[in-house]
Amino acid sequence: QVQLVESGGGLVQAGGSLRLSCVPSGRTFQVYGLYAMGWFRQAPGKEREFVAAMTWIGSATSYADSVKGRFTISRDNLNNIGYLQMNSLKPEDTAVYYCGVKVVKTSEFGSWGQGTQVTVSS
Repeated sequence: QVQLVESGGGLVQAGGSLRLSCVPSGRTFQVYGLYAMGWFRQAPGKEREFVAAMTWIGSATSYADSVKGRFTISRDNLNNIGYLQMNSLKPEDTAVYYCGVKVVKTSEFGSWGQGTQVTVSS
């Protein structure tokens, strides 16, 4: 089972940008034969919510309405890293961000890492 490590969070002012990274621990993403990679977030007192996802074959992307046009999910196969580029950040984007993967289309996302905190000040 893949283990994921997220990084890149921090404190930023509204309107600023951050790029989050997601790497598998010990092995490459390709070894795991994944269907998709996704980013989720959880704000204090709220449930974890979907942010963005990308299929491994075809690189089809999907985004939550709240981040469309501001966030971009991508991956670097050569360096074995997944990314979430976040622009025009808003205070409501404040949350712990997690990356997850799903092995087949019908499975749930899982293999969550420890998350990375993103705080956007107004």
